[in-house]
Amino acid sequence: MSRLSSRAWFFIGFLVCAGLIAIALFLQYYVHLEPCPLCMLQRVAFIAFGIIFLLGALHGPQQTGTRIYAFAGLLATFTGLGLATRHVYLQYYPPEYVSCAGDFYSQLERIPLGRLISNALRATGDCSKVDWTLLHLSIAEWSLIWFTILTVLGLFLLIRRVPR
Repeated sequence: MSRLSSRAWFFIGFLVCAGLIAIALFLQYYVHLEPCPLCMLQRVAFIAFGIIFLLGALHGPQQTGTRIYAFAGLLATFTGLGLATRHVYLQYYPPEYVSCAGDFYSQLERIPLGRLISNALRATGDCSKVDWTLLHLSIAEWSLIWFTILTVLGLFLLIRRVPR
């Protein structure tokens, strides 16, 4: 398995992210689950990782380039890990008071992006609600699992020696 080229590993990482975003869109538009602010920010992290790894797959870099792409991908996964961890925490320990702040897009029209991200990290409202599970795990827990897997992939590519 480690004999795969960096290009193949980058493409696998991209495919995983594309699949996860496809599942998220399916759940949103066909199962009618509205994403909370933390869900949206996690999607951004998955998309960022996917784009970085797609660029790595298209470029097919050598040792230094592989490490640069892996490091950039790790920035996205560490961000996603933090967001997913916060999301899972909120689901297990929901806030006492829930505010109705509106959905992500309506907030984006009214609030500057920096403050919106800050509000999303505090995540009052829908973020603590578990609407759907698979194998007794919420979407936030699955997201945390996938960010962990992608982090391991990024670390593997960061420390691996690329054959010449």
